[in-house]
Amino acid sequence: MITFLVRKLFTLVFYRITRLNKNKFLYKTMKLFPLILFLVIFVGCSKKTPKTEELPQSSETMEQAEIKINPLKNAYFGETHVHTSSSMDAFIGGNRLTPEDAYRFALGEEVIANGSPHKLKRPLDFCAISDHAEYLGETYTLMNEGTPGYDDPVAKQMREADNYEDAMALFVKYVITPARTGGSSHPDFYQGQASTMSGWRKNFIATEKYNRPGEFTTLHAFEWTSAPDAGNLHRNVIFRDTILPEIPFSANDSRDPQKLWAWMQLQIDQGSTLLAIPHNSNGSKGMMFPETDIEGNPISQKYANMRQKMEPLIEMMQIKGNSEVHPLFWPNDEFADFEMAYSIQDYSGRKFEKRNYVRYGLERGLKYEEELGVNPFKYGFVGGTDNHNGTPSNVEEDNYAVGSHGYADQTAENRTKQAIDGWATAYDINPGALTGVWAQSNTREAIWDGLYNKETFATSGPRMKVRLFGGYDFNTTYSDNTFVEDGYAKGVPMGGNLTNAIGKNPQFIVWAVKDPIGPGLDRIQIIKGWMDRGEMKEKIYNVAVSDSREIKADGTVSPLNVTVDLKTGDFNRDKGSTQLLTVWTDPDFDASQKAFYYARVLQLPTARWNLYDEIREGVKFPKTVPKTLVERAWSSPIWYSPKK
Repeated sequence: MITFLVRKLFTLVFYRITRLNKNKFLYKTMKLFPLILFLVIFVGCSKKTPKTEELPQSSETMEQAEIKINPLKNAYFGETHVHTSSSMDAFIGGNRLTPEDAYRFALGEEVIANGSPHKLKRPLDFCAISDHAEYLGETYTLMNEGTPGYDDPVAKQMREADNYEDAMALFVKYVITPARTGGSSHPDFYQGQASTMSGWRKNFIATEKYNRPGEFTTLHAFEWTSAPDAGNLHRNVIFRDTILPEIPFSANDSRDPQKLWAWMQLQIDQGSTLLAIPHNSNGSKGMMFPETDIEGNPISQKYANMRQKMEPLIEMMQIKGNSEVHPLFWPNDEFADFEMAYSIQDYSGRKFEKRNYVRYGLERGLKYEEELGVNPFKYGFVGGTDNHNGTPSNVEEDNYAVGSHGYADQTAENRTKQAIDGWATAYDINPGALTGVWAQSNTREAIWDGLYNKETFATSGPRMKVRLFGGYDFNTTYSDNTFVEDGYAKGVPMGGNLTNAIGKNPQFIVWAVKDPIGPGLDRIQIIKGWMDRGEMKEKIYNVAVSDSREIKADGTVSPLNVTVDLKTGDFNRDKGSTQLLTVWTDPDFDASQKAFYYARVLQLPTARWNLYDEIREGVKFPKTVPKTLVERAWSSPIWYSPKK
């Protein structure tokens, strides 16, 4: 009882001071107190939850490396969507890597992943571990011998499942079935909120321990895993600092996104700074960019305002496929057929629908803006993995030897035929995508601000860099980096908003540089969507191409004759560009029409991961599985609106 009263009193005093922000000395001093708050909250919070190690010293007070500030910003690469053994589905599937292990992996250290030694080819700049909020208490019990519930027969079954069949049966019974029915998803050994708080604390400790301002950024995060009628409405929630709730909001609390946003607003009112990222819209069963809310009410201005405020970004691609477009609905997009994850459509009544894809969502957002005055789908782009092995951003095609989902795709032989948790054939998925953020420094504040401001780009794995600026009075050409200064001085970066300048068409500076260890770039395209008298329209423009090719009068470009060596997996190193830079003016611009513009960068073909499996392991995949692919990157959009 004393602990409870102290915790509540401390929380009240802390939030009152930080929210008032009238005494600047007190405010700055209290910024150092979140760790103390967590210590008071968690130590002795319940007889069911034993004490664990003390919280590490805050990264704010640890000796820091020199933080380099670049006003023109650097590109930082990282992960926004990964699961460790703190996610119960990952634990059941065989993952025993902790959040600490995941951060060590992100830093380039070797870990035992899915039964084998494994490491990244290149360390990351930042990482957000997004374990499921729904089972943090269960996994704390599963992994901590001596806790109440540890010896429960079901907990024992989960720990001892060492093959795909047993793990899958447990996964369906304790994860899938409750998620579909909307009932309680807690197994009998769940020890209540105190164990959830302990699981949340465990992730907090690891995230604080590995945050190294100026070198490597960790971001506190969790996944809200709502799946009404088996449609994916999942969101990753990411925090800017250490002002966190006692426990995260889960789909057990509500499966309604509006309830999540209301909870987020409550956290903001209490001093937190956070955002949510919807992911994997290709599996949303028409619910990600809806005409009605989850209860069947028409989308309202209030809904649109709250969604735009809480969700600045969307996951363009992850293990379950690319969500930009689908060739069934965009037959004139010659690059639409890319990592479609076709087999996820055979799961739980999912069908291919145009409204499941991001480009449709962007266009529908413009229409909502005309109807409501607010665009609920004004999204910038990120990429993630949804990796359940605890290995953040393990995205290189030739480094996928341990798979991504435990026993389901543990070996090359498994990957030729096994299903991933029932929703996709292993060879139909991919290693996932990567997030790039333009930020002034590699710190929590700068990385989070870059995310919130949508100055981001997603790549399908390679570390290509992309920049897009929109504005007026740019030079017609640039031969050096002065385009960045002009981009900020005379316009807005990707994620920004343009209004009309009388008598002028907006210009777009677009730049891309290839991955240092990858092939050359093939081209840059600008994808435009606009509203014409209530009708959604779009067009793809080739704006910069490699190898001295010309863009024809009809806008098309002759493809390069390049191949991949199917015996070695080696790619063409003679063709393609190291970088592409151009200033493009929309030839079809109409100042009265709302529009968005984003860049898509295409590199030359490389080997897909399954070809490397065939070369290394001698396995055979079905003939329908492609052996090569055209990796790509997407800039966040720039939106144009006429002045009212």
